[in-house]
Amino acid sequence: MFWRGVVGYLPVNIVQGVVGLLTIVVFTRVLSPADYGAYALAFSVMSLVHTLCFTWLEAAMARFYAAEAEGGRLPNHFATLFRTYALLALGLPLVAVPVLWAWPMAPALKLAVGAGLASILVRSLLKLAQERRRAAGDVSGAAMIDMAQTAGGFLVGAGLALAGLGGAAPLVGLGAAAAVCLIWALPAELRQAPGGRFERARINLYAAYGLPVSLSLILSLVLASTDRFVLAACLGQTSVGIYHAGYSLSNRTLDVMFIWLGMAGGPAAVAALERGGEKALRSVAHEQASLMVALTLPAAVGLALVARPLAGLMVGPALRDGAAQVTPWIGASAFLSGVTVYYFHTAFTLARRTPLLMLAMALPAMANLALNLLLVPRFGLQGALWATLASYGLGAVASFALGRMVLPLPVPWATFAKATLAALGMAAAVRLVPESGGLVELIAKAALGAVVYGGLALALDVGGLRDQAMRVGRMLQARMATP
Repeated sequence: MFWRGVVGYLPVNIVQGVVGLLTIVVFTRVLSPADYGAYALAFSVMSLVHTLCFTWLEAAMARFYAAEAEGGRLPNHFATLFRTYALLALGLPLVAVPVLWAWPMAPALKLAVGAGLASILVRSLLKLAQERRRAAGDVSGAAMIDMAQTAGGFLVGAGLALAGLGGAAPLVGLGAAAAVCLIWALPAELRQAPGGRFERARINLYAAYGLPVSLSLILSLVLASTDRFVLAACLGQTSVGIYHAGYSLSNRTLDVMFIWLGMAGGPAAVAALERGGEKALRSVAHEQASLMVALTLPAAVGLALVARPLAGLMVGPALRDGAAQVTPWIGASAFLSGVTVYYFHTAFTLARRTPLLMLAMALPAMANLALNLLLVPRFGLQGALWATLASYGLGAVASFALGRMVLPLPVPWATFAKATLAALGMAAAVRLVPESGGLVELIAKAALGAVVYGGLALALDVGGLRDQAMRVGRMLQARMATP
């Protein structure tokens, strides 16, 4: 199931990567630094509200689907989740509209925040449909939703930005694309619950599991967003735009890879545990973690090596120098964050000990707030980067230690050591490339780095890469041969 997901979600990974880079290229040029900063702040608000209100339902859909399917209880599962969603979707505007109306913020920022909040309603409903498909092993259906929403949201958002909508444009695009996708996806979801009924005991069970997941993700978002609000308070919205440009350049690149592996690995881990117990889970988890390290560690190192030519090519002139400074630090932070969220945190969700997730995230979130308040006023942008890296490092250690208490997951230390050795060899080779600037330097460094790391990884057999490459090759050949 894991490798079927890896292959099936590969097109999603490609689309997300391309769109993520195009988002930076387009919006850092079309939007002014202040508008780009408003977009960054509004995106953070949207993410926080979505996570608080709806993510616990999405988590319950993903985690309990396999068990409910085995027990023949899917109609009540769907009826309970979707009716709860409907109540929350009716309540959110009743709270959000008066708060937004009364909040003293600039009109452009208020418009962007309002657009983000409105998009939550359709995006969460679509996310429920996508999580159902993922949990059921419908890789093509889940992938189609993701690709259509990602590409469509960017195209609509870019068009609105060119029309002068400002920082609200990307967020309106996300909501519009999700609404169009729902026209295709929602009828199939409604057919899943014929005769189903809402069960209070069931929603209590889902809330006990999912609300700690939401709260832990809110702490994760606080960890990822605190620096922007502190920068805005101390240095203004333009500094947020600079920081967000560099942050997106590195974090989005790595996050796409982690999301891809998480989309494939999450359902496979749940299925392995439910059907084969902890022994089956350990085998699947070790394979997932090895592939994760083998792919994302060199990506983080590579981002640091090409930070300046990459920022020069992808980021608008007003933001590129600051973005180049930000990229290496956030690349390291994104690696720690990805391993923590998409691997160490699965110990809590698989064991249904999600309250411990809050503790695992509370420590780095509080540390990040304290460090930003201490360092940003004195060191500016550099202080935010130091605070972010230190906080994510603390989060990784805390999550690993707490996870060992509930469901120990294997750590592929041998793979990590080999991948580090191969990445160091790649770094030594890339540093020999002259700094000519622009696209030539970027292509030369990226190509040399990929060749050197790939060769060393195959020679060292990082994470059993040789066998895995042959397996993926056979699966791709089978997919291409299928009429």
